[in-house]
Amino acid sequence: MKNNSFDFNRPTKARHLKMLAGVLVSTISFVIGSITLLTVGQSDALAEKTFNLALITEPPQLNSTRATDTVSGFILGHLMEGLTRYGKNGEAIPGVATEWTVNDKSAVFKLRKNAKWSDGSTVTAHDFVFGWRLVVDPKTASEYAFIMYFLKNAEAISKGSMPPTALGVTAKDDYTLEITFEKPCGYFVGLTAFATYFPVQEKFYASRGEKYGADAKDILTNGPFALTEWTHGASLTMDKNKNYWNASAIHLDRIAIPHITPDPMARFNFFKNKEIDEFELDKDTLPLAQKEGFKMKNHNDGSVYFMEFNFQEGKPTRSKSLRKAIQLVFNTDEYVKKIVSVPGTKPGTGLVPGWVRGVKDSFRKEFPFNPPKVDVAAAKKLIEAAKKELKLAQIPPLVWLTGDTPLSAREAEYFQSQFKTKLGIELKIDKQIFKQRLAKMTSGEFDIVAAGWGPDYADPMTYADLKTSWNENNRGRYSNPEVDALIKKAQATSNQKIRMEAMAAAEKIVLDDVAILPTYERNNVYVTSDRVDGVIRRVIGADPDLTFVNIK
Repeated sequence: MKNNSFDFNRPTKARHLKMLAGVLVSTISFVIGSITLLTVGQSDALAEKTFNLALITEPPQLNSTRATDTVSGFILGHLMEGLTRYGKNGEAIPGVATEWTVNDKSAVFKLRKNAKWSDGSTVTAHDFVFGWRLVVDPKTASEYAFIMYFLKNAEAISKGSMPPTALGVTAKDDYTLEITFEKPCGYFVGLTAFATYFPVQEKFYASRGEKYGADAKDILTNGPFALTEWTHGASLTMDKNKNYWNASAIHLDRIAIPHITPDPMARFNFFKNKEIDEFELDKDTLPLAQKEGFKMKNHNDGSVYFMEFNFQEGKPTRSKSLRKAIQLVFNTDEYVKKIVSVPGTKPGTGLVPGWVRGVKDSFRKEFPFNPPKVDVAAAKKLIEAAKKELKLAQIPPLVWLTGDTPLSAREAEYFQSQFKTKLGIELKIDKQIFKQRLAKMTSGEFDIVAAGWGPDYADPMTYADLKTSWNENNRGRYSNPEVDALIKKAQATSNQKIRMEAMAAAEKIVLDDVAILPTYERNNVYVTSDRVDGVIRRVIGADPDLTFVNIK
């Protein structure tokens, strides 16, 4: 789930919990979801310390062992805390753990003794052991179990060949957590701030069972805030957790979400009327903000968007010729200019976006991928080849699964026109709310889905392993043994040169196979009220992070 920021026009999946793109979105990157900040004017003292937001969609999943999207990641990032938490620049800083030692084979984390759950009980190493075992337990069916495969026996447990108790994590005492690795992981400390690695108190979980995380009364938190109200589809409220170990550093009394709406024009008017503190601009609201003279800010949230094709049996998109034909009629520059139309947005060129570092420079600079140029004539020939491959007289209408935001609609209609005029293919648009779109992606109810991914951690692997056969966020079920082998090679060593070359080779295969078709790298342009101070925008972690916000 990434931490995707507020694409208040388009949810994503994954980074920290970066949600699936609204058009799409995790995958804590988690696929990509959207958030827009708004503050309702009130006069009492408590209201002055209340930060109000408007979400495009409510969080689909607040059970941290199952969450995969950015909206859920954003909420969980304020309710929960792992062994570490994300600093201002996405670095790992002490959370529940105060110190740690890590090498290629093992790690030891020392926990603070004053860490508390929102009910006042102590957070212990046993809570992390229980939570992590839940993630890899096949009964949990976590789509993020793969992110724990660095732990000893995690993959074997997830596949049902070993019991959860065999996981390489042990509570030596209440405040000492010992970890044994299956393979080296140079970025493991950063992973411990990710939502999938959050603790879960066994006693409380047992009292809720399958309802854990489903409502405000069904989640126990250990972070800066506690979920106090949740009216599904309408509103959420997070109050300051007075039992949080660092409560004295939290200035807000409340984060309130009184509105859930996908309408960017409504949010623009909230800001214009001084009812909101921060608002993400899109193609339609950007010129209005310029006209009003609003001071605009810029933020690249690390998300990459793409078409994801379905490779399951019976799907026309299993044909490589068909996928290549679609690739040859896609003009990335035109798409970014006409459809996204947000300054700073970059055309998509690969699965790994430009911000990620490689060996000595940007991964994208060290391992460039040059997609083929637009060639409509060649594309039409490939359509004829696809018909022969599929043994069909005509390519049937393709189902395009997308979200319910304005950008999603604009994008779907653009491709509907492109496919029809250039390829003679009909595109049926299946528009769904974010939660339902995620469900349909998981069940494979699409031919093409407009997808997005935000980073879960600062390494190319957060993108590179997305199309492996074991990754549950590989919604199109693309499978290539060579890709799997290259990613395993990269995961088996701490040598950066070997790792990067293996990931680059795997990415090239995925792109040559047109398992995905990159569309753009997102950039956010937004406006912020001058009454707000301390909002953190970043690539890794909950974005925006309101933990240490002050209301001036």
